[in-house]
Amino acid sequence: MTLTTRPSHRDPDEFPTVQLFLLAIVRLAEPIALTSIFPYAWALVKRFEIGSEDDASLHAGLLISAFSLAEAVMGMYWGGLSDRVGRKPVLLLGCVGTMFSMVMVGFASNIWIALLGRAIGGLLNGNIGVIQTMVGELVTNPAHELPFVWSLGTIVGPMIGGLFADPHVSYPDLFPQGSLFERFPYLLPNLICAALLLVSIVLGYFLLEETHPDMQPRVLLPDDTFLSENTPLIETSDAMKRPAVDLRDDAYGTMRDRDRDIPGPPPPDWAKDADPAATTIFTRRIMAVILALSIFSYHSMTFDHLLPIFFEDTAAPPIHATHHSRGGLGLSLQAVGVIMAVQGAMALFTQAVVFPPLAERLGVHRLFLLVAVLHPAVYLLVPALLCVPPGRLLYPAIYACLAVRNFLSILLYPLLLILVKEATPSRAVLGRVNGLAASAGAACRMVAPPVAGYLYAVGKRMDCTALAWWGSAAVAAVGAVQCFSVRRERAGGWGWSGYDDDMTDA
Repeated sequence: MTLTTRPSHRDPDEFPTVQLFLLAIVRLAEPIALTSIFPYAWALVKRFEIGSEDDASLHAGLLISAFSLAEAVMGMYWGGLSDRVGRKPVLLLGCVGTMFSMVMVGFASNIWIALLGRAIGGLLNGNIGVIQTMVGELVTNPAHELPFVWSLGTIVGPMIGGLFADPHVSYPDLFPQGSLFERFPYLLPNLICAALLLVSIVLGYFLLEETHPDMQPRVLLPDDTFLSENTPLIETSDAMKRPAVDLRDDAYGTMRDRDRDIPGPPPPDWAKDADPAATTIFTRRIMAVILALSIFSYHSMTFDHLLPIFFEDTAAPPIHATHHSRGGLGLSLQAVGVIMAVQGAMALFTQAVVFPPLAERLGVHRLFLLVAVLHPAVYLLVPALLCVPPGRLLYPAIYACLAVRNFLSILLYPLLLILVKEATPSRAVLGRVNGLAASAGAACRMVAPPVAGYLYAVGKRMDCTALAWWGSAAVAAVGAVQCFSVRRERAGGWGWSGYDDDMTDA
């Protein structure tokens, strides 16, 4: 009996709806675990009564960054392991570890248990790089990839965390005094996220297909099957129309190697570099894109960390200049949850409706440069909300700032992921490249919350809480300059997105 690879029964030009839907569900794991704690991390740390209340923003940043620290340490390992054992088992293990860590954080009675739970979740979660690798292997038509590369979990996580934290106060009729959720006020959002992850684990285990090209299922051919140099290595779907031996072939019945007489077309570049050990991933182009991704991950994480703190901090009197700001907006945790939900709707609209036509009209590279250059403005707008008097104008001003932020941030992240794939020299090292990008991004997300929290604490003592936002604006300004070092090749490689921009300028 002879083994041969089972052919794929899916049309490469057909949109893989079911598999992408399953990946979208599983993809919720990493961003939900990372971001669901954002709305209540500051309140959770204050409940633990660690040090001065003015330093709560710093301690909240350390709690948030524990996940990213562990993820950064293990990101390349999980990416490399997925190249060896397959994408699916690594993906499911990440979901299981994340689910366990969220339950642990929900039942935490002190800061050390919460930190351990966050760290365990990061250590076991390599999904961010593995998922992107699976999308690159699953989607063969470039036009189908763009709507999926953005993470839905960054919307769902903060929304769940804000709406369901401390349910005894928000929903006293459903969660009365003396209930489990009064003793553990932040258990409910973690249980909801863990339930979503359990659903993704079950669906992924039974329905998700392995996408690793070398680990596709194989079938047995009968012993009497005639094999020759012209026998297809992949079984055809219609054996009558495409027999194993073509009697009309000039080479049939001879010892002549037709390939030596009739030279064929050269193989594609990625096929030449099929050996992962012979392909380096530390090229100038890849490093430039990953550096841009790292800078964005840093200042984007500072925004996500600072925004709930700024909203929930004690209301400061109206000011006329942001350099003299004593506090925040004084909103409740539930109000922040509603704002996060509205922000999620904005992000979905931007990704689904705004991004595709802009990417097609301007091209990936031009759009990337545009949003990177405009990004510093986001961090200058938020502290200006302190100049808005409390009342009817405050919420419209908040949503206006969030609309600007979502427009730029939601566009930039998928653009960076596309550029990472295009810069990858070989399909054989796609897992390693995505693992490296995931580790670099996680390292920056690890550093961002403590640094931003420290700057916010220092700024509060100086009566200038805008200091932390100005620090993020400075990092975004560095990214606005660095983005011009990201180049694109004229001829698209195997990972070319298909959105032609400056490649047509010759």
